[in-house]
Amino acid sequence: MAAIISRTAQKTPRLMNIYPSRVLSSHSLHRTCATKPSWSVFGTRSMSTDTVPPEVKSNPSPPTRHAPRKVYPNFSLQDRAYIITGGGRGLGLVLAEAIAQAGAAAHCLDRLPEPDPEFLVAQEDAQHHKGSLHYHHVDVRIGEELDQTAAAIVSQHGRLDGLVAAAGVQQLKEAVNYTSKDVTEMLDVNYTGVFMSANAVARQMIARKHGGSIVLVASMSGIIANKGLNSPVYNSSKAAVIQLARNLAMEWGKHGIRVNALCPGHIVTPMVQKNFEEVPGLRETWEGENMLGRLASPEEFTGATVFLLSDSSSFMTGGNLVIDGGHTAW
Repeated sequence: MAAIISRTAQKTPRLMNIYPSRVLSSHSLHRTCATKPSWSVFGTRSMSTDTVPPEVKSNPSPPTRHAPRKVYPNFSLQDRAYIITGGGRGLGLVLAEAIAQAGAAAHCLDRLPEPDPEFLVAQEDAQHHKGSLHYHHVDVRIGEELDQTAAAIVSQHGRLDGLVAAAGVQQLKEAVNYTSKDVTEMLDVNYTGVFMSANAVARQMIARKHGGSIVLVASMSGIIANKGLNSPVYNSSKAAVIQLARNLAMEWGKHGIRVNALCPGHIVTPMVQKNFEEVPGLRETWEGENMLGRLASPEEFTGATVFLLSDSSSFMTGGNLVIDGGHTAW
């Protein structure tokens, strides 16, 4: 073994000259490989910023088969509290249910006077996972209501750990037929509502010097034009949300607040079902435009949402997580 390593080292003088202090000698590398399984040499908990395995720099105890890294607890949201806008039905409700199943108090905000009947089923189920589901009749277009609700949640739980901004509306219309009122009404929900929801949550976090995670639900429609679907204002509003995530991440990172965008592909929700009714053949068109040949269900975005809220994504901010069945990868 030492002879092989020695011959290899002789063939790489250039590497030795560039990083003389960072290359293992044949003797030390032989000793390391001889005493540890090859996979454990690089199996440290933290990532290194250069080409040297962290073990070489600080010699921490690497994980072994008898002391495995505990990955799953990083996905836990136990005892935390979150706001989910648009949580009265559809995608927002499904995401809120997943957050509650991960152990958190999930507070759903929606302008519906009452949530979908499925909410009560999800609320009962949450209790079996040591989480809870709550409903608030709130209009995300009204900043004062958002601020008051966020403050009330902090009073109830003593904390507020983040937000999933999932409230949104759609309108199918050719661009030349839009009025300024049409544009304003859609942007009020899809952009202003998202912005003010994030602000309401961030104010509470900053005031208490308590960081957290904010997820802005955008759409792949923010990075492409949807073939066969005339929705110029919706698409541009989602593009604005993606850019908003980057800017808020930059501004609030110093407070320990992470902000990321989640960009779903076509999902079968009540809003999308309405699109299918308005445009015959649209479903079949969409199914043929991604690499999996089908549309998504809301449940297929729960894992990504919990990931973005949890400690598993602790070094991710300003990102745009696209989950679209390969639609935008053609």
